Amino acid sequence: MTLTVAGSINIDHVIRLPQFPRPGETLTGRDYRIVPGGKGANQAVAAARAGATTRLVACVGEDALAGSLVAGFAADGIDTAAIDTVAGVNTGVALIQVNDNGENTIALAAGANGELTPARLERHAAALNCEQLLLQLEIPLDTNLAAARAAKTQGARVVLNPAPARPLPDELLALVDLITPNETEAEQLAGVAVNDDAGAAAAAEVLHAKGIDTVIITLGARGVWLSERGQGRRVPGFSVQAVDTTAAGDTFNGALVAALQQGLPLAQAVHFAQAAAAISVTRPGAQTSVPFRAEIEALLEQH
Repeated sequence: MTLTVAGSINIDHVIRLPQFPRPGETLTGRDYRIVPGGKGANQAVAAARAGATTRLVACVGEDALAGSLVAGFAADGIDTAAIDTVAGVNTGVALIQVNDNGENTIALAAGANGELTPARLERHAAALNCEQLLLQLEIPLDTNLAAARAAKTQGARVVLNPAPARPLPDELLALVDLITPNETEAEQLAGVAVNDDAGAAAAAEVLHAKGIDTVIITLGARGVWLSERGQGRRVPGFSVQAVDTTAAGDTFNGALVAALQQGLPLAQAVHFAQAAAAISVTRPGAQTSVPFRAEIEALLEQH
């Protein structure tokens, strides 16, 4: 089975701060690093390291770091044939602040990610002949819709991580088989506050009504709300000391589809993905924090 991830590639500029600055305030940070990121790339790396046969459909710019990013994906075993280099633009950029509680703020500049248009996607139509398609929202919405249509036509399971939060058309949601919002994203899509299990259940019902069979709402330290065709329950996660939550959600998503690709039942796949995300928050950075399958299995054996 093959997983195709269509999504973003970013260069992350990460700085650690004691707390987030207030408007007009200047704080001295530490541990400044430039690392590979982008939700699409992060999820592809997480899936590949968790054992999935993975290809990435994406764009980079002409900047000096673009080639090393693509080489890094290839080193992780990702099929990079559908990553285009776009003339005249830079690779996407994320400016990330991480505070001493492990929380983060992120500012994005789309760069080459905005060039992954439906027309460009058509050049890589063969990449959408897959068993699973994983999408996020850091590329044009029309591209996500075109990719979902094409993959669905060929019988793929369409998985959407609706991040960053934004309104989405019912036309796209009707093509989605599995959706993985966090609490904020679920509230944005369903119009229901997700402050507790009852809220999560109500939000899941709204999303089911839009045609989505499986809803997984990530709840941070409380675990996830897993709802299949209206049958929901909360699945507790792992208790760890968070250092940096950057890419925790991406790690969860990549590991989840990897586990499903390997034939694990959904509940086991969710637990596998929770273990991967738990490991990632104990490490700094985005792709630098993503664990390999052996590490995930070792944590599961301890629990």
